[in-house]
Amino acid sequence: MLCMALSGSEVPLRTAAAIGIALPDNIVANAEIAERLGVDDTWIETRTGIRERRHALPGERLTDLAIRAGQDALDRAPEIPLEEIDLVLVATTTADEVMPNAAPLVADALGLHHAQAFDVGAACTGFVAALSLAAGMLDSGRARHALVIGADLMSRVLDLDDRRTAGLFGDGAGALLMGGSLGPRFGDFAFGVDAAGAGHICVPRGGNMAMAGQETFRAAVKRLTEAIPAAAMRAGYTLDEIDLVVVHQANRRILRSVGERLDLDADRVVDCIELFGNTSAATIPLALWAAERDGQLVPGSRIVVAAFGAGFQWGAGVVEWTGA
Repeated sequence: MLCMALSGSEVPLRTAAAIGIALPDNIVANAEIAERLGVDDTWIETRTGIRERRHALPGERLTDLAIRAGQDALDRAPEIPLEEIDLVLVATTTADEVMPNAAPLVADALGLHHAQAFDVGAACTGFVAALSLAAGMLDSGRARHALVIGADLMSRVLDLDDRRTAGLFGDGAGALLMGGSLGPRFGDFAFGVDAAGAGHICVPRGGNMAMAGQETFRAAVKRLTEAIPAAAMRAGYTLDEIDLVVVHQANRRILRSVGERLDLDADRVVDCIELFGNTSAATIPLALWAAERDGQLVPGSRIVVAAFGAGFQWGAGVVEWTGA
C-alpha cells in the first residue's frame, strides 16, 4: 500500500464531543431520478442501496447548511464557552465560492470570532482528515476545543443525465465538537494515497463529476479493508475489540464487501445510505448521528471511522464513544 504509516505502539486516545447535523428540506426519491434516466425506479436502489437523498434548492448555500450543523453540535454541549472553541474546520469539496473558504464564514456566524478557521479539501475523506488535524491541535495544546464540520452539496456538481452518478449523491452536513473533558475519545489514524487513481473520480473546474464506478469500487474496498485494521492496530486494538465500524456511505455494495472481507457481522457496520445517499464529507458525521439515534452507538462503544475518496486517498481512525 502507498503512503500508509503503520505503528504497533499504543497511542494515547484524544477527547471529543457532541454531534449535530443539517439536511436540506428537499427530498428527491429514486422515482424522480429514474424517470429522467429512463430506468425502473428500483434500478438505483438495487445497485446502490439508496432510496432517497436530499438536494439543496437553487439559492441555498453550503455555508448555511454547515452553520446549522455546527449550531446543532454547540447546542448539545452548552457548557462549553464559545471563547474556548479555538478551531473550526470545514471539510468540503463544494464551497460556495473559490474564495473565501467556508470555515471563516461559519465561524463568524456561530460567534467564534477568535477561532482559527479553514477548509479541508480531501473529498469524501475530508471529515476523517479534519478529525486528525483537529486531534493534533488539541494534543499540542494549540486548541482547547475544535468544531469539525463535514458539508457538501454534491447536487451542484452532478450531471443528472449520467447513470453512473445521478442517483448516488446527496447533500448534507454534520459537525462534531471535540476537546477538553467531553467524550468521545479519539485514537490515532492511518491514511494512504495513490494518485494512479486520480482520474477515476474528478470534477473539472466549472464541470460535472465523472466517475469510473468499477475501478473506484475495487479500490475503495481494497483500501478500506487495509485502513480499518491498520487504524485499530495503531490505537493498540485488534479488530475483534472494535464494536462498530462507521464507513463512508458511498454505496451499500462497498459497505457489505468491506464487512465481509473483514469478517464483520452486518450489525457492526453502520449503514444509513438508504435515506441520505453519498454526501461526500458529510457521510461520516451523518452516520455517527444515525448510529447514535438507532442505539448502535452507545457510551463505551469502541469504533473505527473510515473513508475513501477522490485522489485516491483514504483514512481511518479509532474512537471510544463516551457521549456528550
